[in-house]
This record gives sequence, structure tokens and C-alpha cells, in this order.
Amino acid sequence: MFHGSFVALITPFKNDRIDEETLRKLIDFHLINKTSGIISCATTGESPTIEPEEWKRILEIIVNKTKGKMKVIAYTGTNNTKKTVEKTKEAKSIGADACLIVTPYYNKPTQEGLYQHFKTIAKTVNIPILIYNVPSRTGVSIEPKTIARLAEMKNIVGIKEASGNLDQVTQIAQLCGEKFSVLSGDDSLTLPMLSVGAKGVISVVANIAPKETAEMIEFFENGNLEKAKEIHHRLFPLVKALFLETNPIPVKAACELMRLCSGELRLPLVKMSEKNLEILKTEMEKFGLI
Repeated sequence: MFHGSFVALITPFKNDRIDEETLRKLIDFHLINKTSGIISCATTGESPTIEPEEWKRILEIIVNKTKGKMKVIAYTGTNNTKKTVEKTKEAKSIGADACLIVTPYYNKPTQEGLYQHFKTIAKTVNIPILIYNVPSRTGVSIEPKTIARLAEMKNIVGIKEASGNLDQVTQIAQLCGEKFSVLSGDDSLTLPMLSVGAKGVISVVANIAPKETAEMIEFFENGNLEKAKEIHHRLFPLVKALFLETNPIPVKAACELMRLCSGELRLPLVKMSEKNLEILKTEMEKFGLI
């Protein structure tokens, strides 16, 4: 089972190239701060603008650096089933522990199309698969009944649920059972989602507050709901500041403020506006990050 705090890791750039030295430092940051696993080159890692060879190199660095000390989940989703299969095969060959696969975007398949897409990948590549449901970005939402059909396959083991719908989370938990890992895809909803059956989070805020994110889940699992709630309320304003603009613009700015990386983005993403940057700085100062 996948449970705990998984960071949707940013991709550090230097002069429009992957900053490999900084990437290794970021991995060390998570190794010492209770992060359960790393997701490479997902939306927060600027997947649309990562070239295939860069994607491969980033995953190789993460796999080699972690050496089994934490889970490594490769983002391999596309809106082309054949291409996703090939990318998932490559992730397995590099040494990823699992793959995160988004519902196909833009072409908006039906529920049967979604089922056949994930079924084909799971039957072709023997690696644990986490479905990624984020309708605000893809234009399509996978329904709980479809997820339950897919959960019958041995290597479809969980979902990153970012619909923002607690009813959906409840239904998935009811239909799929304890062995299926529901992971929050919305930092502000992680604690509420834990209360209805989620097992953890794939987190943006964990890029800058990994220890607190992991401890909130740990406290919840150990039955210390008051401590979990306390951390949730501390994190909440920071999380909201991280989504004042399109992710990962604010979290890259935050990492730069913490001197974790340069904050460089690739077009069409641009630097955070000064007005919103000031709000972010204020929340980071309140949290004690800067």
C-alpha cells in the first residue's frame, strides 16, 4: 500500500537546463524530512516542457540517489495510450517503484475509454499504477465505478484524487476497499480526505514544508487528531498562497526564497506577480520558512 507524504517534486533549472546538482540536494532535503516518496516530472515538475531525454535523466538521478530509501513514482501519463505504455515500460526499466498516470486530457474519452486506457497499460506493463484524476486540468473525471472496475486489476493500486470532491473520495474508498490507496491531490483537503479513507497525499506544499506535511499524516494514522488538525490549520494559509497562480509558479518562487533552487521556469509559465509574491512571502514568514 502507498501511504504517507509523497512530494510532487519541482524540476530545478539553470540556464534552461536541468540543474542536476540542485536536484540531488532537493532529494537529500526530502530524505531527511520524512517524505515517503518522490513523484518525478509531474505537473509540479513542469512535465509539459520536459524533453524525453531530460525526463529519463531526472528519473535516473532520483532512483540512483534514493537507493530504495523512499518510493520513486514516475509520472508517465499522456493522452496517447501507446505512448503511455512505452513511457511506463521505460520508467520500469530505469527502476521506478510505480507510475502515476493521468486521465487522458483534451481528447476527453468516455468512461469506457478511460477503463480501456488504464486496463491496456496495466496488462502490458507489470508495475504498480496510480491513476491521476485532475478534471480541472484534463477536462474529464474518472468516476468511482470505473475506478472500482480498474481496482480489480492487481497492479492498479491507487489514485491521486484531485477532483476536490469529498463525496467522490468516500465512494472510491467504499467501492475499492482498504488495499486501494487513495492519495489526496489537493493539499488543502488532505486532512478531510484522510478522515473519509485516504492514505496520504501527493503534495505540492511538501516541496517547502515536507516534515510538517508528513507529520500531519503520521499524527492522523496514530490517532492524534488534535495534532493533525493543528498542523492542517498551520499549513492551510501557506497552501492557499501556493495556489494564487498556476502551479508550479508559486512553489518555484517559494523554493527560490528558501534558496532551494533558482526558481527558473520554462515558458509558457512566467514568474509570479509582485502582488502575489508579497502575499506568499508573508505566509512563508508566518510559517517560519524565511
